[in-house]
Amino acid sequence: MQFVERPLPWSIPAENFTGFPRLFTHMKLLVLFCLWIAGIPHLAGADAGGRAEYVGGTLASLDGNCSGRIITSDSLSMIFDTRDGPVRVPYEKINLLEYGQKVDRRYAMAVIVSPMLLLSKKRQHFLTVGYQDDDGHQQAMILRIHKKDVRAVLVSLEARTGLKIQFQDDEARKAGKG
Repeated sequence: MQFVERPLPWSIPAENFTGFPRLFTHMKLLVLFCLWIAGIPHLAGADAGGRAEYVGGTLASLDGNCSGRIITSDSLSMIFDTRDGPVRVPYEKINLLEYGQKVDRRYAMAVIVSPMLLLSKKRQHFLTVGYQDDDGHQQAMILRIHKKDVRAVLVSLEARTGLKIQFQDDEARKAGKG
C-alpha cells in the first residue's frame, strides 16, 4: 500500500475551487430574496385605514353589504373606497362617531360541528359615522369593520375629527381602546 500525500483543504489555492464563488452568489441571492419578502407586509400596511363593509345608512349611492376600505390617511377627508367608487366625508363635517359590537353565540356551527362552539362568541364591530352633507342634511353611514382594523380606524378618526368616540357599552369600550 502506497501512501499518497494530499494537501489539506485550507492550503488549496482559491482558484482551484470553481464551485465555491457560485455557492456564495446563490447564498447572497437567497438572503436578498428573504429580505425582500420580509419587507412586503410593511409596504401593504402603509396607508392608515382598514377593511370595512357598508351595512346601512342614508347613502343611496351604496348598496347594503358593499365591501371596501376606510382610508384615514387623507388629511382632509375620510374615504370609504368601494368598487362602485369612493365616498368622501370631510373630517370637519363629521359630527358623530359611535362604536359598538354585536356578539352572537355560534349555535348553527355548534349543531353542525361541535357543541364546544357554544362556548365561543362571534363579535362584529360597527362604526356609525354621522355627518352633514354639502346641502346641510344630516347623513349617516354604518360600517362593519374588520376586527384587526378597529383600533387603528377609531384612533385615526378621533385624531382627525377632534371628536371623542361614543361607545355603546363597556365591552365596546374595552375592544375599542384596548
